[in-house]
Amino acid sequence: MAQQKVNPYVIALTVMLATFMEVLDTSVANVALPHIAGSLSVTVTDSTWVLTSYLAANAIVLPITGWLSQKIGRKRYFIGSIVLFTISSALCGLSFDFYFLLVARAIQGFAGGGLQPVSQAILMESFPEKKRGMAMSIFSIGVIFAPILGPVIGGWLTDQYSWRWVFYINVPVGILATILTMILVEDPPYARANSKLKIDYLALSFIFIGIASLQIMLDQGQNKDWFNSNLIVILALFAFFFISMFIIKNAFSKEPIIKFKLFKDVNYSIGVFLMFMTGFVLYSSLALLPILVQTLMGYDALKAGYVIAPGGVASLMIAPI
Repeated sequence: MAQQKVNPYVIALTVMLATFMEVLDTSVANVALPHIAGSLSVTVTDSTWVLTSYLAANAIVLPITGWLSQKIGRKRYFIGSIVLFTISSALCGLSFDFYFLLVARAIQGFAGGGLQPVSQAILMESFPEKKRGMAMSIFSIGVIFAPILGPVIGGWLTDQYSWRWVFYINVPVGILATILTMILVEDPPYARANSKLKIDYLALSFIFIGIASLQIMLDQGQNKDWFNSNLIVILALFAFFFISMFIIKNAFSKEPIIKFKLFKDVNYSIGVFLMFMTGFVLYSSLALLPILVQTLMGYDALKAGYVIAPGGVASLMIAPI
């Protein structure tokens, strides 16, 4: 394997750095939401779009990560994602308008969506089969450590400097990750660019519209009184229709975006379900708790970070087990 020219633990550290940056960004901005709302003249409720736009873009790009890495080459795609993530992070910090910030966060989400799966692919082939379990444990510890540091770092930067530094902090990390990846990581023959590779663009448009509609419906439902609002009803219909169309089109496509036959593997299906439930609980609490303790309990951003951090500590302790 091409990666064996370099110590696999050095490669693990390199890919972990990029993933750490991406995972960190799912939690680092949460404690800064009230400050973002005040600075850009929007409500605290509207400021949660900063999280929503990022996560929705993440969800949209994840199914095509494998195709993109094969189409343009895995190393090239990985480096491109890090560079785009770093640039969009800087744009988030420079935002002069709330809508500009949302667009920058969406770009950040698109760029960050592929970092974690591609990092894991590089990591798995860098270690011999007997050591892959250990490699994933090391990787998971690094990834889990990000939600511990994220709220605390975000709170400290927000209180001491500005919410903009919550995004600027990604710039030096992104530059370092890019340089290390360019020097240390190499593509094996099967992971190099294949320009002839095709994808079902119609199915891709269906899942794009479906997920976007579902995300906006869930985010704005409470504000609009759910199904008493015509907008929420339309979004719900859009989400149901386009996600259903995606499932049907993808099932019969010659170039499927998601290979449904993978779900015949019981272990894989259980793993996907558990990841769904983990994300459901994790991201809900990460979004709601900082707003709760800052608006109702009078905590500053740093104390809000301290409230969230123990959950990450518990995950860190249990990961190796």
